[in-house]
Amino acid sequence: MASVAFAVLMVICAIAAIYPSSFPTTDTVFNTGDMAWMLVATSLVLLMTPGLAFFYGGMVSPKNIISTMLQSFICLGVVSLLWYVVGFSLAFGDDLGGLGLVGNPTTYFMFNNVGTAAHKTIATGLPFVLFAAFQLKFAVITPALITGSFAERVRFWGYIVFVNLFCLLIYCPLAHMAWHPDGILAKWEVLDFAGGTVVHIAAGCAALAGSIVLGKRKVVEEGATNVPVNIPFVILGTGLLWFGWFGFNAGSALGANQQAVKAFVNTNLASAVAAIAWIMIDVMRGKKPSALGACIGAVVGLVAITPAAGYVNYGPSLFIGFMAALTSNQVVVWFHKTGLDDTLDVFPCHGVGGIVGMLLTAVFSTETGGKLGLIYGGTHLMTMHLLALVVVFIFTFGGSYLLFKLTDLITPLRVEEGEELEGLDRSQHDETILLATFPVVE
Repeated sequence: MASVAFAVLMVICAIAAIYPSSFPTTDTVFNTGDMAWMLVATSLVLLMTPGLAFFYGGMVSPKNIISTMLQSFICLGVVSLLWYVVGFSLAFGDDLGGLGLVGNPTTYFMFNNVGTAAHKTIATGLPFVLFAAFQLKFAVITPALITGSFAERVRFWGYIVFVNLFCLLIYCPLAHMAWHPDGILAKWEVLDFAGGTVVHIAAGCAALAGSIVLGKRKVVEEGATNVPVNIPFVILGTGLLWFGWFGFNAGSALGANQQAVKAFVNTNLASAVAAIAWIMIDVMRGKKPSALGACIGAVVGLVAITPAAGYVNYGPSLFIGFMAALTSNQVVVWFHKTGLDDTLDVFPCHGVGGIVGMLLTAVFSTETGGKLGLIYGGTHLMTMHLLALVVVFIFTFGGSYLLFKLTDLITPLRVEEGEELEGLDRSQHDETILLATFPVVE
């Protein structure tokens, strides 16, 4: 598998060196404040992926920390390359066939026609290549989110194959449907400010499919429970995610403007209330207030406010965060009784959190026209969001299930039992965390 992947990489680099791409430039004077903010926002969203690596890495067993973290980190390389070659074109290229389902793969193949000039309809106030760079970071973190569902039992090369298939056949088409002006969800006037549907519902549904296809871990079959090994890693990861999420949400305003400010404030409020609510719910269940609970709650709040961040007022953002924490916490408890092994509760937290945010966006949206929320008398938006939810769930869950099966035909997805018991750090990467090897200084 490695030799095949290396050959593909070599061919891509050779083609890139000679491909006659056009990179349009312009004499247009852009707002430098907008460009500066979007450069910062793009960097913030990139930081979320190593943040996710720490968040996930702190919740697995010691023998799987490195492999779990690498599964997030490697997406920065794999998806960046895929995005340059054809991913961006599939997501934001000219609509293929007028169906609103996917972009033409030739429109921006190898970033052809992606330059410092603005696009005529998409992100018109920015150099188009900056918009492409910003959107890339969303594409990077989406498959990384899925990894939490099959942590501790997936083969590295099988995972790499799945990432490529998922980005090409699930993520890019869904991004086109929701965020391209000619996309079918955009035409239905579905609101997804920063990726509650495109990123989190998609990742959550794919995670559900992955937990079904890969089955339970051996330790779970034997009755063991998942005990987080490094809570400081989880706290660090949560802090990086919370910090980066300001770029994720406020950056989706595509400029340093009032909508970015609203999204920034709403993001913080929803995460704050969800962190507190999660702790309180746990205490009412008879548990002690935990750092892990606060971190999971904070992330759930961030997930839920994502589709609504630029469309709702400050008060509703608190309600959205609270309801997401309440709902996801309950689904986590229920999900553990189903017999499925979603290692790090990706579907209950990201999938369900995204669904809560999507539906409450349709309740509290202050957008005019057919996008006014239910609480303000608008019914059209809720109807469209309910329809979109069904369509997206079927597409992302069903599509991901088939892609997991296809990947397993190409190369085995699950490690052998002996490799799983040894731990993926050693069996997949020949690396390990040996804290005992460091001398203790008295």
